[in-house]
Amino acid sequence: MIECFVVERLESGVEVKKLDAQGRLILPADWREAEVGESRELYVIKRKGYLKIVPKRRVDLTESFDRVDLGVEAIGSWKQFEKKFYEASA
Repeated sequence: MIECFVVERLESGVEVKKLDAQGRLILPADWREAEVGESRELYVIKRKGYLKIVPKRRVDLTESFDRVDLGVEAIGSWKQFEKKFYEASA
């Protein structure tokens, strides 16, 4: 038996969907293609009263390495840097 559900559009980016008999819902195809891609993995974050669905992505932490401003030109001695850093933050 094929079931058909009516989706009501409330505002941009918000849709009302019904769950099937097994508790599943269909994610919008355009969102899946743009956000999920090949990995097909999502984080489902359970909160009181709602679920948050976030695509699982690989993050390249090295992208931010050169963007952090430590207030120094270069770090010659890590121990000296740590000492000055902790003194300045106290």
